[in-house]
Amino acid sequence: MVDKNAHYLMCKGGVFYFTRHVPNDLQRHYETPRIIICLKTRNHASALRASRSMAAKLDDFWLQMRLSHLDVPASDRLVKQQPVQTFTSSAPKLSDALAKYCALKGTDKGKLFFTVAERNVGYVIECLGDRPLDAYCSSDAAKFRDWLIDRSLSTSSIKRIFSTIRAVFNLTIQEQGLGCSNAFANTYLPSDERPKRAVISPEDIKRVQKVCLDIADERRLLIALISDTGMRLSEALGLVWDDVKLKHEYPHIDLKPHPWRRLKTSSSKRLIPLVGASLKAVKVMHRQCDNSFLFKSYASEDGCNGNSCSATLNKWLKQHVSDAVIHSFRHSFRDRLRNAGVQSELIDQLGGWTRQSVGQSYGKGYDLSKVHEATQSIV
Repeated sequence: MVDKNAHYLMCKGGVFYFTRHVPNDLQRHYETPRIIICLKTRNHASALRASRSMAAKLDDFWLQMRLSHLDVPASDRLVKQQPVQTFTSSAPKLSDALAKYCALKGTDKGKLFFTVAERNVGYVIECLGDRPLDAYCSSDAAKFRDWLIDRSLSTSSIKRIFSTIRAVFNLTIQEQGLGCSNAFANTYLPSDERPKRAVISPEDIKRVQKVCLDIADERRLLIALISDTGMRLSEALGLVWDDVKLKHEYPHIDLKPHPWRRLKTSSSKRLIPLVGASLKAVKVMHRQCDNSFLFKSYASEDGCNGNSCSATLNKWLKQHVSDAVIHSFRHSFRDRLRNAGVQSELIDQLGGWTRQSVGQSYGKGYDLSKVHEATQSIV
C-alpha cells in the first residue's frame, strides 16, 4: 500500500520538507496557496512520521474551519449551557514527541532504533491514549506498568520500554522548555532478580563445538566463533569481513564500532585472537561467504537483530547443555583463562571487560602475540 503522506515530502539539499496544497475553499485564510515547513531531518523515516502527524493535524483543523461556516438549522433553539471547563495544553502529543526524538537521536542509528522506539511508545498510546505530555500523571505510568505486567512481559523488557519512554519525555521537555515533569520518571519497576548464568564445562564446550562444526550452518558457526573468543553476541553479529584478519601471522578479529552496531564500553574495542573452534568456524564461513556481513541473517546496515538470534541459539543450546545460554560461553571463557593461569589484566583485555583500576587503563595493553598465546592455552 502506498503511503499518501509520502506525497507531502520534498527533499532539498538532503533535508526533508513538508509541503501541502491548501484546499481552494480555504485559500482565502492563507497568505500563500501552499504550505512548506522544514522538518529539520535528513532521515526519510523520521520525515515520513513527522509528515503523517502534520497532515493529520491539518485535516482536523481544516474540518473545523469548514464546520464553523455551516448554517446549522434551528441552532437558536439549543439549550444554553454553562461552558465546561476543559483542559488545554500547549505541550506536544506523545506521538509528536516520538517524531522529534527519532529526528534528533536517530541521525546515526539503524532501522532497529526506530522500530524499538515506535513499538515502545506505541504501547503507551495503546494503553493510555495519545495525549499531550503534561496530560500524563504518575498514576497513568503505574497503570501502564501493570498493563505490561498483565501482558506477561519480562522485568527486563518492561525496564527497556520505560527507558525509551523516559528518554522521549526528557528530550522533548528539555528541548521545548516545558514546565511539566516526566510522569514516567519515578515509576516503581519490579526488581530483576535473575539467576546467575550457568557456566559451561570444558567438556561440554568441546562437545558442543564438535556438533556445531559438523552441522556448519550460520547459527552453529556463530556459536563456535563465540565459544573460543568470549565475544558478546552483539559483537559477533555486527562483524563484517573487513574486521577479520585471517592472513595475519596471528589470525584475529579487529573489533571496532560500526554504524549498525555500537560497542558496550570503550574497553570492548580490542583485537581478538582466532584459535581452536573459532578459527575453524571463520575459515568455513570465509569459503562460503557471499556477503560483507558474517551473519547476514541477523545483521545489515540497518542494525543487528540480537533478540531474535539469542532466542534461537538459546533454544538449541538447551537441548545439549541444560541451563546454558549463549552468554554462558563468555562466563566460561573467563573461567578457562583464569584456570590456565592467565593474568587478570590480560583476561580483562581479551574479553573487553572494564579494567579494575585506573593504572590498568594506562598504556596500550598486551601485544597481539601475548593475547594469542593466552587464548591458545585454553583450546
